[in-house]
Amino acid sequence: MDSDSGLRRGVESRLEFIEFRLFWEGHVNRSDLIEAFGVSINQASADLNRYLGLAEANMVYDKSARTYVRSSAFKSIFHKPDAGRYLSQIRSIADGIVAPDEAWIGSVPNFACAPTPARGVSAPILRAVVTAIKRKEVLEVLYQSMSSPEPSWRWIAPHALVFDGFRWHARAHCDRSGVFKDFVLTRIAETRSSRASDIFASRDQDWQDDVDLIIAPHPELSAGQRKAIELDYGMEGGEAAIPVKRALLYYALKRLGLDTEPSARRPQDQQIILLNRADITGDIL
Repeated sequence: MDSDSGLRRGVESRLEFIEFRLFWEGHVNRSDLIEAFGVSINQASADLNRYLGLAEANMVYDKSARTYVRSSAFKSIFHKPDAGRYLSQIRSIADGIVAPDEAWIGSVPNFACAPTPARGVSAPILRAVVTAIKRKEVLEVLYQSMSSPEPSWRWIAPHALVFDGFRWHARAHCDRSGVFKDFVLTRIAETRSSRASDIFASRDQDWQDDVDLIIAPHPELSAGQRKAIELDYGMEGGEAAIPVKRALLYYALKRLGLDTEPSARRPQDQQIILLNRADITGDIL
């Protein structure tokens, strides 16, 4: 439902929750709303009745189970079913970001996720970087570069946060080198002074430029395997375009396994190839 529905955001969120539970769990009752939102029994009943008034055909009351169940005529009006959103909640549970009882998923299925090394970003450090981004300031940081044996103080002008799939970085202009680069947040040991910046994100050309990674199944896979890869990546006509900022190109290629020539791995391991490699990788590979 769009923002012009006239419903208060809290009410609309609870109606969306009802629909989420109906779609994914097949049932919803008052206790679900009470546990998820901390509302009273009367409010939970009112929300369920309101939902019935707006989507009467979507659920029916099962007297034996004492719960509302999804009907065969169910059609979403508040919650757009999204597998990515459902799986992201499971990933958040796996990463410890939310507790199972804080997710909208009622009964969490068994799952396992490949371990991700803990990245202990300091809250005060992150706050200082975020504040500098918002205020358009230059921040003095004690940074441990991998090109130097010891940390040193330097001035950076951060304008964005970047996640490369494993670590968080600050995208910033480095006063020392005179170029825009990525600073790993966990390698910032301290911050101290700050001042107004005259460096603008518009000068970060690699951040402003977008490129498309044109991928296709590895040609040495079988027809069935190529079809499976096409489905995996949502390809049309045997190709897919993945947009990425040029500043993140190195990370994207590495994460997709496209940072080497296709011949470096078995087709079953490489799976996809980069069709426009010569156009976009000359300056990074």
